[in-house]
Amino acid sequence: MTVRIYVRASTKDQDAKRALADLISFSKSYDDSYAEYIEHFSGTKLNRPALTLLLNEAEEGDILLVESVDRLSRLSQDDFAILKQRIKDKGLRLVVADLPTTHTVNDGMTGEILTVINHMLIDLLATMAKLDNDKRRERIKQGLANSGYKPTGKKANLSKHNRIRELGSQNNMTKDEIAKAVGVGVATVYRVLKY
Repeated sequence: MTVRIYVRASTKDQDAKRALADLISFSKSYDDSYAEYIEHFSGTKLNRPALTLLLNEAEEGDILLVESVDRLSRLSQDDFAILKQRIKDKGLRLVVADLPTTHTVNDGMTGEILTVINHMLIDLLATMAKLDNDKRRERIKQGLANSGYKPTGKKANLSKHNRIRELGSQNNMTKDEIAKAVGVGVATVYRVLKY
């Protein structure tokens, strides 16, 4: 059995490894064998590189250890159902560090009841994480609108656009060659030359 520790942060500005030492220490109560999966990726996305790698490498009976449910998921209900099924299909046991009912396994009727309760709690916490993320985005959007801020987008680099037009008018270079010469993408060359 391997304890597969998954830590995630949404952006590179955040410290995904923040909880890693505590989770490694926590994992020792299950087994000395552990693997780390660290990524900077949105929890609103189902397909994440490190999570996919974890699921590919996992074996039946392994433990998937996360700090909290929101580190695993801020997914829609449909996507979270897909993720839960993938975890179940691999035979993984989900242990959430800040959800003590997931820490132990009980046999018999108590174990069955606890399993049902854990599934309900995890579903509830995943839904709350998704709602929290949605509300935060909405509040940011409202705050920006109330402040009068209007995103203007990236400003065009006029000197590069003029150079593209100049090279394009000579008709002796391909779009790829112009893009390389000016240091822009081919899409920019097509957009500036409009053909």
